[in-house]
Amino acid sequence: MTFDLKIIGGLLYDGTGHKPYRADIAIKDGVIADIGHVTGTARREIDADGAMVTPGFIDIHTHYDGQVCWDEAVAPSSCHGVTTAVMGNCGVGFAPLRPGEQDMLIALMEGVEEIPGVALSEGVPWTWESFGEYMDSVAAIPHSIDLATQVTHDPLRLYVMGERGAAGEAATEDDIRHMQALAAEALRAGAVGISTGRTNVHKMTDGTDTPSRHSTLPELLGLAATLKAEGRGVMQLVSDFRLDEGDDAFEPEFALVDAMAKASGRPLSLTLNQRDMAPKQWRAILGRVEKANERGLDMKVQVAARGIGVFFGLETTLNPLMSYESYRAIMHLPLPERVRLLRDPVLKKKILSEPRRNLSGGGSSVPPLADMVLDRLDFFSLRMFTLGDPLDYEPPMEQSLYYVARQRGVSVLEAIYDTMLEPDGSQLIYFPIYNYSRFDFEDLKIMMTHPHALFGLSDGGAHVGTVCDAGFPTFLLTHWGRDRTRGPGLPLPWLVRKQTADNARHMGFDDRGILSVGKRADINVIDHERLALEQPHIRHDLPAGGKRLYQGAKGYLATLVAGEPIVLDDTLTHARPGRLIR
Repeated sequence: MTFDLKIIGGLLYDGTGHKPYRADIAIKDGVIADIGHVTGTARREIDADGAMVTPGFIDIHTHYDGQVCWDEAVAPSSCHGVTTAVMGNCGVGFAPLRPGEQDMLIALMEGVEEIPGVALSEGVPWTWESFGEYMDSVAAIPHSIDLATQVTHDPLRLYVMGERGAAGEAATEDDIRHMQALAAEALRAGAVGISTGRTNVHKMTDGTDTPSRHSTLPELLGLAATLKAEGRGVMQLVSDFRLDEGDDAFEPEFALVDAMAKASGRPLSLTLNQRDMAPKQWRAILGRVEKANERGLDMKVQVAARGIGVFFGLETTLNPLMSYESYRAIMHLPLPERVRLLRDPVLKKKILSEPRRNLSGGGSSVPPLADMVLDRLDFFSLRMFTLGDPLDYEPPMEQSLYYVARQRGVSVLEAIYDTMLEPDGSQLIYFPIYNYSRFDFEDLKIMMTHPHALFGLSDGGAHVGTVCDAGFPTFLLTHWGRDRTRGPGLPLPWLVRKQTADNARHMGFDDRGILSVGKRADINVIDHERLALEQPHIRHDLPAGGKRLYQGAKGYLATLVAGEPIVLDDTLTHARPGRLIR
């Protein structure tokens, strides 16, 4: 038999979690045709001797809803072995859309997911009304990887309720029936689930809550019941379990989540992080998830690969100097000019001596957490680090800028000021807000290894000026699978399974996630010894000249989507075999 492509002599981590084995893989017509000692010829061969071969990674939590309209490569996820990305998480998206009302959805996505509004205005065509028409628009664009999308609660609410929905009013029975009808229509068009957001952290650009934040139980149960009626799809939600309302709010909020899972009869996943304001809450969430599964519900938690945090720098969306008027007077200037001015001792002394102004409140979409951090900068600087080279995302407290300041005999703010000027104003400061309460990943490891945990939360395509986590798949294989020094790592076969077969099973993608005959030929060939994350840096490549944090990888010998190489030797090819999953 003549095959389209053969991968020869690789060590197969097949997605089952079992011990790897050496074999060839033959591909024909986009699917795996044979595994073992393959004797047939092929039009193309990839030498995988000494390399690990895995299924393509499935990222179930991205926000590429806008980026896929202008970026065929879907980078950087496609550079990190991701072959399937699920969009439409946290209740925010771009459909349905009443003609001419896209500004509200732009304000939603810019506020919640920190995607520049001007980039969305310029880069998204806004030619659809229904969710199905949005899907058609995405499907008409060639992409490197496969995409799937969920129906998002906020646009549904705005489409049905208009200003009442934006203001957080309770939905009427007619409103709920209308939302159900639109959600059912979207599911029939191929949406893979429904998502909603219930966190106080997410804000519109004017600082108001997102439309779905205060949805009542009947509305949420109505959406969940749509999944049950259609017999398809997953439910995804994010909630901070009303931390701003005190400990007594936890049980009522989880009871609501429980009711949604029961009403949907479908798999449900929710975000799990360790938050300093409630450091034991994550254990309570896991306990309730365990009880839900004991009662027959399919409930999972989505867990990150490392600390969830932000970067501070002179080109990022936020940095501590933005609280000072003298810096705000020059922050619009090009970076080299700002660096030159900031190195002036007179200006430096003036900035460091000024009173601080709040960044949140007064119609700002910046969450109050930012001002809380800046008000207690000495304390929170214990968790502010430079990543170094090689990158270290699990540094000890003694490497923090707090200790740098003490060693130099200067204030923490001055240490931050000087650090951001290194070497030419491009230095980034890493601040893990969640999952780092004990200054290591031991608590996170408990979350990751919980039997009801899924790997997710990369937020690919979102928070482009503060976060750069689309490289989670590479981090999992390097930090957890090879390099961790501050505690035991995790087995490579298990790490591969968690981001391939387990995520595919949760989403209902039964044609991928495992290396076996008949499965889709979404495959990675990886030089694990050489595998590494590149330094995160700013790129000015969004529509209208917008900027974003970007992080590539080294060590991907090949990434195949439907048997076509989209990456060869760490370089994106021009192949666009990706499609919209319906």
